[in-house]
Amino acid sequence: MAKTPTSSKKASLKPGQVIQLKVSLRESDPLIWRRFIVPANMTLAKLHDVLQIVMGWQNAHLSRFEVNGVDYTDDEPEFEDEPEVKPLSTKLGEIAELAETFLYLYDYGDGWEHEITIEKISKKDECLHYPICIGGENACPPEDCGGMGGYYEKLEEYADENNEEHSSTKMWLGGYFDSTTFDPNRINRDMLWEKKW
Repeated sequence: MAKTPTSSKKASLKPGQVIQLKVSLRESDPLIWRRFIVPANMTLAKLHDVLQIVMGWQNAHLSRFEVNGVDYTDDEPEFEDEPEVKPLSTKLGEIAELAETFLYLYDYGDGWEHEITIEKISKKDECLHYPICIGGENACPPEDCGGMGGYYEKLEEYADENNEEHSSTKMWLGGYFDSTTFDPNRINRDMLWEKKW
């Protein structure tokens, strides 16, 4: 899953740098993805906050990062013999030196697995406000819908007015739901840039 970065990428990690990331929700078809840029010195705890915003989650469940088989979380381990765990105070720049691809797991019940790819490391643009979302496609599934399988089942019920679950699903989705929409400008203006990072 995770790949070792090239030496040039390691060498490019300097103070004042930013990292462009792409996050993709595994098993989504069509793919649910976002592209965004964050400071290289951002902690994984802050990256969690950014992911919740750009994806559209509600921060209502446990989560963790997984890099090369090592979990990064501040949650207390359930068992004494659990594998190595590292804190969320770890900087993203440190992760970029270990892997080009890593996982973000959210809601262990529904099991949302996000694959995060480090696409580019570059110099900070003083004209931009970070973090910034620069792209993406398709809406985030609603919380507690039963994972990807449950999400597609809900979409089928919503789309078929003859389905006996149509009315209740439509009400559960809030009356209107378009699975194909995503607006990075709204995310930036109304959410990312309203928060002090």
